[in-house]
Amino acid sequence: MKFSVTRESLLKPLVVVQGAVERRQTLPILGNLLFSISGDTLAITATDMEIELVARVSLAQSGSGEITVPARKFIDICRALPPEAEIHFSVEGERASVRSGRSRFSLSTLPAGDYPSADSLANGLVLKPVQRDFKGLIDLTHFAMAQQDVRYYLNGLLLEIASNRLRTIATDGHRLAMAELALETAVDELRQVIIPRKAVSELSRLLSSEEAPVGLEFGSNAVRVSLEDVQMTSKLIDGRFPDYERVIPDAESCDKQIVIDRDVLRQSLARASILSNEKYRAIRLSLDKGVLRVTANNPDQEEAEDELEVDYDGGALEIGFNVTYLMDALAALPADTARLYLSDASSSCLIRAEGRDDCQYVVMPMRL
Repeated sequence: MKFSVTRESLLKPLVVVQGAVERRQTLPILGNLLFSISGDTLAITATDMEIELVARVSLAQSGSGEITVPARKFIDICRALPPEAEIHFSVEGERASVRSGRSRFSLSTLPAGDYPSADSLANGLVLKPVQRDFKGLIDLTHFAMAQQDVRYYLNGLLLEIASNRLRTIATDGHRLAMAELALETAVDELRQVIIPRKAVSELSRLLSSEEAPVGLEFGSNAVRVSLEDVQMTSKLIDGRFPDYERVIPDAESCDKQIVIDRDVLRQSLARASILSNEKYRAIRLSLDKGVLRVTANNPDQEEAEDELEVDYDGGALEIGFNVTYLMDALAALPADTARLYLSDASSSCLIRAEGRDDCQYVVMPMRL
């Protein structure tokens, strides 16, 4: 097995797949990359048994064969070579040779037959949303996923497929983010799958704002995402996601509504948060006619107060929130103007983008 390719042509797919390389080295071969040549295409595969990434490179010559090489060492070698360098790769016995100019490297290999492969997704549901739209769904919601929660089903992103829409939902139990996309899916009944956090992070990195379609294929316990030269397969989280619709406040029943510039409110929250408790990140919102006060304090008896003019003529309200949760939601909001829906000090805050109903955020209150 041998091939020749430029450094730039090889480095790009290597960067794409490196996120799936096993770092803990539970199996030695999971620290390797699988090289497979078929015709004039080189496929580079990395996996940690949870997700598998495959990137393809076109070669100037045809061939066949497969082998695995140490991932980190091979990637570091390619990065260290000068720009536009020509890389010549060949396998001799149990060693792989990498040559470029006057540089030569000899790497150990492991048999390709021992490399684990992703399960087949025969007869699975296939969707083809526009790549830009699907990336938008993930970017609008992924930040609200839990991190290492004992409720393992929260450590991922819920993808809900209905007959005419695709919806993403994330929650850590204290906040919730939801976004949806109109899409004809041809499914007869509602279907839900939970994509693990690592796979969501890789997707956010791989997807671009192109108009090209992205292939989504769903099996019984895995999902496969196909782009032009990249394919990602991920296991799904086996669990039941909570009934998220129950925690979303009814906007029409919220008697206190604020329409405010998103960046003005974010900057006010950021200023007040400087003196908030570093552990709990609590801030107080005090709403009265025509004014919104943002206050914070900490165990050192330090205080911050920021006041904003708002178009509000309702009753007074004082309510506490985790300032980070509010700022994250406002940062993701796809509009310059935010609308906040409030009821009382013990009810969650609903945040929407003014003029848009395709995404919404819920933040639970804190006791102060």
